Amino acid sequence: MGKGKGFIEEFKKFIMRGNVMDMAVGVIVGGAFTAIVTSLNQDILTPVLGIFGGTDFSNLALKLGSGDNAPVLYYGNFITAVINFLITAFVIFMLIKGLNGLSARLIKKEEKEPEAPTTKTCPFCCSTIAIAAVRCPNCTSELE
Repeated sequence: MGKGKGFIEEFKKFIMRGNVMDMAVGVIVGGAFTAIVTSLNQDILTPVLGIFGGTDFSNLALKLGSGDNAPVLYYGNFITAVINFLITAFVIFMLIKGLNGLSARLIKKEEKEPEAPTTKTCPFCCSTIAIAAVRCPNCTSELE
């Protein structure tokens, strides 16, 4: 029984890690986003493409054989799925591209100016000394 409880605790720890939770949120948001893109394709783009091409993809089918029980290939639905995929990939690409650009601009704004030097070189012995030094600790020369 001790092993089982350790396994369950380890599983709980795994589930509650941030990256697993982020992945779960991503899957849920991705599902909602897919529904939006599917609606965009079926309700807006397919009718518009139908005007120009004269074809509504969802009605494209090929009956294999004859009779009432003959199988039917709905290849129009496949074309619609491919278009959905391409639109989804394009929109995600544009979102990532925009976020990367925004992130790059924010990082540039957050970059600090170089800090003032804290050391200087002694003109007599060429050793590195503190910037506030008035006498070199190495050669004991007086500095300006």
